[in-house]
Amino acid sequence: MEETFAVKLEKKRYLPDPRCRAAARVPDYPRAYREFMRDPEGFWDRVARELVWFKPWDQVREWNYPYAKWFVNGQLNITASCLDRHAAGDRKDKPAIIWRGEGGEEERVFTYDGLRREVMRFANGLKLLGVGKGDRVCIYMPLVPEQVVAMLACARIGAVHSVVFGGFGPDALATRINDAAAKVLITADVAYRRGKTVPLREIALEALARTPCVERVVVLRREHPKVDLDPDREVDYADLMAAAAPSSPAEAMDAEDPLFILYTSGSTGAPKGIVHTCGGYAVGAYYTTKCVFDIKESDVYWCTADPGWITGHSYVVYGPLAVGTTVVIVEGAPDHPDPGACWRQVRDLGVTVFYTAPTAIRMFMRYGDRWPAKYDLSTLRVLGSVGEPLNPEAFEWYYHRIGGGRCPIVDTWWQTETGMHMATTMIGEAMKPGFVGKAVPGAVVDVVDRTGRPVPPGTGGFLVVREPWPAMLRGVHGNDERYRAYWNTIPGCYTAGDLAVKDEDGYIMVLGRADDLIVVAGHNIGTAEVESALVSHDAVAEAAVIGKPDPLKGNAIKAFVTLRAGVIPDDGLSGELARHVKKSLGPVAVPAEIEYVDRLPKTRSGKIMRRVLRARELGMDPGDISTLEE
Repeated sequence: MEETFAVKLEKKRYLPDPRCRAAARVPDYPRAYREFMRDPEGFWDRVARELVWFKPWDQVREWNYPYAKWFVNGQLNITASCLDRHAAGDRKDKPAIIWRGEGGEEERVFTYDGLRREVMRFANGLKLLGVGKGDRVCIYMPLVPEQVVAMLACARIGAVHSVVFGGFGPDALATRINDAAAKVLITADVAYRRGKTVPLREIALEALARTPCVERVVVLRREHPKVDLDPDREVDYADLMAAAAPSSPAEAMDAEDPLFILYTSGSTGAPKGIVHTCGGYAVGAYYTTKCVFDIKESDVYWCTADPGWITGHSYVVYGPLAVGTTVVIVEGAPDHPDPGACWRQVRDLGVTVFYTAPTAIRMFMRYGDRWPAKYDLSTLRVLGSVGEPLNPEAFEWYYHRIGGGRCPIVDTWWQTETGMHMATTMIGEAMKPGFVGKAVPGAVVDVVDRTGRPVPPGTGGFLVVREPWPAMLRGVHGNDERYRAYWNTIPGCYTAGDLAVKDEDGYIMVLGRADDLIVVAGHNIGTAEVESALVSHDAVAEAAVIGKPDPLKGNAIKAFVTLRAGVIPDDGLSGELARHVKKSLGPVAVPAEIEYVDRLPKTRSGKIMRRVLRARELGMDPGDISTLEE
């Protein structure tokens, strides 16, 4: 593989309304970044002081490559910043969470004071089950307020939570429970999705047959009549709450004590238990929520992620609650009972900040413009994107059809491992479709070759982080070698595993995973580039491409394409798409074969699992597919 490769860059840009910059939390990005670079520790010291600490730190950062400590010897509890300080002040009666069931028929609202009381009572319930500081608790729940309560209650008493997405099957759940050695499992009888029930407790019971570490199981019973529980092992959520005392002071935690373990999606192999700690993670999640989304006191904020993923941890629970905003949580599919469901929620709840994934944006594009056009979306002021590169066509649709050409789009690049946003286009800066933007003040992000040297503008390379940051992973649970691999792949850098390119202005375009590179006749072809070219055709909704062995070229490109509603793949469409790609990227990038499919294999976080397509095509074992959506 060549060390670097040329990339054709988009030139289009959108300038936001100058009022966006004037009113932004970070009104002058270049100045803010210079101030950070001039004194990184002073920068993070000032941010950290905006949170609640029980004991101040002796030093901001201790860096022994590749191991970092942040806010050394400081003590805090993240729930004091997320709950107590708001409940004791002007936000006491402010809605912290507005939850809606699937279809919007059921609604529950928790004020900051009410949420604090729920968390304290459940924290005491966990204590009744023998859970204490340092114990691991697995949370396998639907997207309901009790899931958030359980996470915060663990943090309250110093237990380490491991949230497992409620769509996982028994094998994936058992693997994660055993790796974390969880003492207690918190689950529910069912989740609701597309008008159907998902039997979480049945799945959990199957997993529990292989998890001897679990001593007790807490079950949130939602169905009527209520399912019978095993009295020797299971306890009802409501009964536990009723038996628990109402007050639970926040446990003093060292800044470097673990807060949670979260397993990566497994799209690149076996899941890894990423460990995040109490102090640095709190600071990073808080700061980026406040500044990247430009949160104001009156905002109604909706991130469509599930807390089973890092986006849900950082930008549904900990970051937004630390800032003190109102968080919208909606259970179920965003296009159920009809493709306008999401936009109806935005209108009804007056959502101002909306954060979702490109795969969802492209799904809405596929349904057509008439659905968002039915609803008044004028309350929206900031749009966000997360999870994978936002291709230019999806950017344009999102910007014009959802934001009305007036809302800044913050396309965010970060990972489970980073814990917080690392690069984006800050509010007020020029937006470039296809480009995520620049490093946030607080992060040092670069595009380099294999030796760690920066590559010239327009040249692809590896996306890296050059300096430690507060919310960085502190380890991979039980596997130090896998942790060190992040830092040893490219000298002196944290290697993200993504390919990227910078333009002349320093804007970063993320091209996709480094292993999603196809070498065709000696040319390096990024899968994201070919996919973006295909999706830019009016007939295409989504696309995934893989490399197939070819005796002449080394590899040939095969594309898997889903079409927009109403499009029929006639005999001439494949040739038309090939010509379209050739016009965009040149003949070397043209797929040799196009297959039309109803859907693409994805993780439940929305990432296309190209290795599943590759394995199927080549008759190979796809490996761990526990995270496959269907």
